[in-house]
Amino acid sequence: MFRQRMLATAAFVAVLTLGGAAMAQDAADPVVAKIGDQEVKQSELNLAIGSLDPQLQQLPDDQKRIAALSGIIDVKLLAKDAKAEGLENDPDYKQRLGYIIDRELHNAYFKKHVVDAVTPEEVKARYEKEIAALPKEEEVKARHILVKTEDEAKAVIAELDAGKKFEDLAKEKSTDPNKADGGDLGYFTKGRMVKEFEDAAFALDKGAYTKTPVKTQFGYHVILVEDKRPKAPPALDQVEQQVRQLVMRDKYMAVLEKARAETPVDIADPALKKAYEEANKPVSAEDAAKPAPAN
Repeated sequence: MFRQRMLATAAFVAVLTLGGAAMAQDAADPVVAKIGDQEVKQSELNLAIGSLDPQLQQLPDDQKRIAALSGIIDVKLLAKDAKAEGLENDPDYKQRLGYIIDRELHNAYFKKHVVDAVTPEEVKARYEKEIAALPKEEEVKARHILVKTEDEAKAVIAELDAGKKFEDLAKEKSTDPNKADGGDLGYFTKGRMVKEFEDAAFALDKGAYTKTPVKTQFGYHVILVEDKRPKAPPALDQVEQQVRQLVMRDKYMAVLEKARAETPVDIADPALKKAYEEANKPVSAEDAAKPAPAN
């Protein structure tokens, strides 16, 4: 319990010094505790809970509530003593506080003009742009029969030529674990199978099977291609969060470039200035229009 209390205190100190989500203001914001004449409201407790260390976030809700409140109380008690000593006038404290204020203003501006400014229409448009730029891929639906020797594979091909069903032969003769499914491999694109297998499968027409055994590191295969089709792109709802991140990135860069154009930045150290300028080169219109690389 002592360790949990220490972790909670450290976590909340980190919230105060490193920033966190904006405190929710609610008409119904009850007081949950009093520390001397200071009130701790539910909104402040919610902020502390949401900003706990990731490890503490795994605790049950009631324990998170206790950990967060313990952190608030510890911080406020020592903050009271710090004020009594006049530490709010300490130059280092003022410098850190100024930086924190600037960063929180940055975060508030970012939320207003980037996060909250993204519209469903923008996400859909960016999704369509990304999909249009994806390379066209073909996928095949195949079955296979895996045996140990070339002669066994040739015998399977002979039975297929004689009219025996591929699925039945797979169940009967294949050594692959999927034999119970008739050797069904489902749909796959290039790059998913070993090269020898892939080359043979994609060279077949729909409905055809290999007329010679295909040797791989696993043995000898007889392959049947049941279908070929263009690979369907992921649906918007499957990648919406990733696409939203791309839109947010573009908005953020636009906001930053506008701010940089309006306010001069002078860096005294020549090496640091060169490194900053290199790291923050403006993106060309051509590069900005390029879709993000597909994963």
